[in-house]
Amino acid sequence: MVENKYSNQINTLAENQQLAFLYQEALGLLKDLIAVPSFSREENQTADLINNFLVRHGIPAQRQLNNIWAFNQHYNPALPTILLNSHHDTVKPNKGWTKDPFFPLEEDGKLFGLGSNDAGGCLVSLIATFLYFYPQKDLRYNLVLAATAEEEISGRNGIERIWPDLGNIQFALVGEPTEMHLAVAEKGLLVLDCIATGKSGHAAREEGENAIYKALPDINWFQTYQFPKVSEYLGPVKMSVTVIQAGTQHNVVPDRCSFTVDVRVTDSYTNEEVLQIIQEQVAAEVTPRSTRLRSSSIDNNSKIVQAGLALGRRTYGSPTTSDQALIPVASLKMGPGDSARSHTADEYIYLRELEEGIDLYIRLLSQVVF
Repeated sequence: MVENKYSNQINTLAENQQLAFLYQEALGLLKDLIAVPSFSREENQTADLINNFLVRHGIPAQRQLNNIWAFNQHYNPALPTILLNSHHDTVKPNKGWTKDPFFPLEEDGKLFGLGSNDAGGCLVSLIATFLYFYPQKDLRYNLVLAATAEEEISGRNGIERIWPDLGNIQFALVGEPTEMHLAVAEKGLLVLDCIATGKSGHAAREEGENAIYKALPDINWFQTYQFPKVSEYLGPVKMSVTVIQAGTQHNVVPDRCSFTVDVRVTDSYTNEEVLQIIQEQVAAEVTPRSTRLRSSSIDNNSKIVQAGLALGRRTYGSPTTSDQALIPVASLKMGPGDSARSHTADEYIYLRELEEGIDLYIRLLSQVVF
């Protein structure tokens, strides 16, 4: 009994030392990433950093454009594969920043810098987790790590571009700031360009058909319509008219009124179903910019969710859209940081969140059994 107790203490000490090492490596990489601008479609330098980091740790990395990926050392094609994915592109800093967005500043237990929270903290925590599992010979599954580009603009040269190269993936863990809780559902996105057509005429006479007036009933419909099915986690489908353009001068009846609608789709509907309902109900011509960004959800009884619940995490539905919308297999969104800090001035992540993120990712994946 004494020997077993002593052995357990040794194992715990070694585990703590390894976690401390992984945290320091993750923190150093995050600081390096912050220091280099990586706006969407301009991520080549951060792709270099991630590639070089993996190579320095003895991990062969593959690259296509600004996407970097790698497989665990003892990859076994007979086993199921889990994808660990997050992005390294950022939005541009807004004018409210009071700190240098490209200077990684540690202050009051926080790390400030552009992309620190969205999604650098998630990315480096997943990379540290991958380092932990990479050399293990007795894994019950394979792991593939993918650090991808163009997430902030839902670009086609990100996760979609390399999906065929990632193998037969059964499940994806997507790193986005969720305070390490379990985002078991995520809203999809439809952006609709709508055009109401009238006939021009002189405003002083009873001429023409005013396209603005023709658009008003449609705009009112978007404001008031309620889709019958409501998602357990995501609530109702939400539609917002966000842009409107019409007219050329004060004395000409406008013959065209264009407006844009932002539609946040839930897992109760496909994008195509929502689009069909809209097109049947409004008079304007409705054209979707894309139907790629789909809502997603995962069964609460799935093994990964049950593992997260066993670790004391809670489930919720996320209103924001991520690369999860482009991943065609079951997925869970989870990561250190807080979504409310994303895209804000003086963005930061707590240092303790990085530590917790690495620890919980490792514990979560250690419990998963297919």
